[in-house]
Amino acid sequence: MKVTDYFDKATGQTLISFEVLPPPKGGGMQAIFSVLDPLMEFKPPFIDVTYHREDFVYVERPGGYFEKISIRKRPGTVGICAAIVHRYGVDAVPHLICGGFTKEDTENALIDLNFLNINNVLALRGDARKFDGRFVPEEQGHAYALDLVKQIADMNAGRYLDENIENGERTDFCIGIAGYPEKHFEAPNMELDLEHTKAKVDAGANYIVTQMFFDNQKYFEYVQRCRDIGIQVPIVPGLKPITKEGQLNAIPRNFFIDLPHELVSSVQQAKNAEAKRQAGIEWCIAQSKELKAAGVPCLHYYTMGDAKTTRQIAEAVF
Repeated sequence: MKVTDYFDKATGQTLISFEVLPPPKGGGMQAIFSVLDPLMEFKPPFIDVTYHREDFVYVERPGGYFEKISIRKRPGTVGICAAIVHRYGVDAVPHLICGGFTKEDTENALIDLNFLNINNVLALRGDARKFDGRFVPEEQGHAYALDLVKQIADMNAGRYLDENIENGERTDFCIGIAGYPEKHFEAPNMELDLEHTKAKVDAGANYIVTQMFFDNQKYFEYVQRCRDIGIQVPIVPGLKPITKEGQLNAIPRNFFIDLPHELVSSVQQAKNAEAKRQAGIEWCIAQSKELKAAGVPCLHYYTMGDAKTTRQIAEAVF
């Protein structure tokens, strides 16, 4: 079933969903099951599985020179989605990214997903590789998430890259995209960022999942600004708790978001590591309860492999 169908079926009730990371190369599905098994009692209708672009590492060779090698550290998104559907009987939402994919690679991935009856995707540009400094698209690939959305929408209409294909199978993908309550860090201003988001919705995106935020007012303002420019699709808040004091610096640096002073103070003033973790969890619980009371369609938790923390929050909210 489509993600948006679950929202419609809920008739105003707030759902819960989780996002998991593929295990590092060499790991197995037990790493995923160990995260999801303790969370399935909350009956998430769908689970997101992230996709990670290849990155470069430098390996020293005999003679003292370094060879640049491409490596994908967390492969397996499509296979993990199939395993989740098989084990739990819930829908899986694979992330599709522009980076590392040609247009043909994307088409073939979508064909595989269609064959597996996986009909939800989250379309993202993806991050820059560590050594690139800025996003560099694959040759013959997409530079923007908008173009990825358009390709998926084309397949939903039976249009493929090969113009000689007539009466092509119409896929039926429900397309999610990312939203940024505090603006995408590359956008010059919020107005232009919202225009880009609207362009993706106009091209066929069906719902939005936000980047993490820690001030609910920023989410509420973001939703209102989306509505003001004609974006009417569901907007799902993405949430992640602070669990370590070091994240007070790392999260703003890596995700270009602000942390409320009250949250920072409560974590800093906690006496030990566990107390700091609890302070972050309590903040996320309070956020979740307020959002749920406001009638958001779903609370989407970025688990980051931490089932214990995610479960504690879900127990308090649901």
